[in-house]
Amino acid sequence: MITISLCLIVKNEEETLARCLESVKPGLDEIIIVDTGSTDSTKKIALQYTDKVYDFVWIDNFGAARNFAFSHATQDYIMWLDADDVLLENDLQKLLLLKHDLDLAVDSVTMNYNLASDENGNIVSSLRRNRLVKRTRNFQWIGAVHEYLAINGKVINSEITVTHKKERCDTADRNLKIYENRLANGEVFSPRDLFYYGNELVDHQMYEKAAQYYQDFLNTQLGWIEDNISACGKLADCFSHIGDEQQKLKYIYKSFEYDTPRPDFCCRLGYHFLNTQKYSNSIFWYNLALDLKESNDHSSLKNYACSTWLPHLQLCVCYSKLGENSLALEHNKKAESYVPNHPSVLYNKEYFKKLFNS
Repeated sequence: MITISLCLIVKNEEETLARCLESVKPGLDEIIIVDTGSTDSTKKIALQYTDKVYDFVWIDNFGAARNFAFSHATQDYIMWLDADDVLLENDLQKLLLLKHDLDLAVDSVTMNYNLASDENGNIVSSLRRNRLVKRTRNFQWIGAVHEYLAINGKVINSEITVTHKKERCDTADRNLKIYENRLANGEVFSPRDLFYYGNELVDHQMYEKAAQYYQDFLNTQLGWIEDNISACGKLADCFSHIGDEQQKLKYIYKSFEYDTPRPDFCCRLGYHFLNTQKYSNSIFWYNLALDLKESNDHSSLKNYACSTWLPHLQLCVCYSKLGENSLALEHNKKAESYVPNHPSVLYNKEYFKKLFNS
């Protein structure tokens, strides 16, 4: 049976740290906690779980902080989490089984990462990340912000899921400021930096500036294919906010250069044709969104709304506009099976109730 060190970097996580550690501690042999400058009771809570609590002077570099945490691990494998992540009970049991059965020849184990869910418990978005890595391989974190583990060797995909449970948003400007300071110091951004800086700009509704950085990123022709596709989606959304429909469509269609159409791009086109009252065109794209399979790339971000309830809800609108109310009702019922309390679903439900009872 393998042994596991858990490594976390924390700052002012008194609301979530105990919850995180309680959810995973039965599967651990060691806990390493690196504090980057807490002013609350985070370190006090950490010391209730481990005596291996270390200080790291913050240098605006998440990769450096995570590498520092990894350097203190002593067990066979290193697992990493953030303080607002948890393992649900069934996932903890899967981790215990993995711990018992894992072949020491494995270099890394990926786990699913559920980023968000709706009020009905449906997973809204998820991706996979390398979560458990062999300590003796000395894998390093790369990047000051939106850091990633540089992995090679034998990788397996587990059925374990880490669930993100964000509780606060007081770090909203942190990453943006890190990028801006790096630019001010004359640093030349890598393609990955260009992409993620664009994401930060979008989060702050700086759409024109974000569009420029996404275009710069695509022009390098060095991006990971999933980031290229994501950048096209972000560009389409930026130009939608700016009001430039021609550029919006350009980048929706450009995404098809990198891979077969994805459900979210089909929904963007469906919405475009719905707004221009080309309902048959809209129906085609929304149906395609339902028919398509998600990307086989385990690391790509999945937006489940675009392949489940959202196309059905919009198809309800399209068929209603065409006077095909039976089909419209059918699609509203399918949307309801995913999001029974969605305001549009409830409105449509009442509308059809009155329509068919009249």
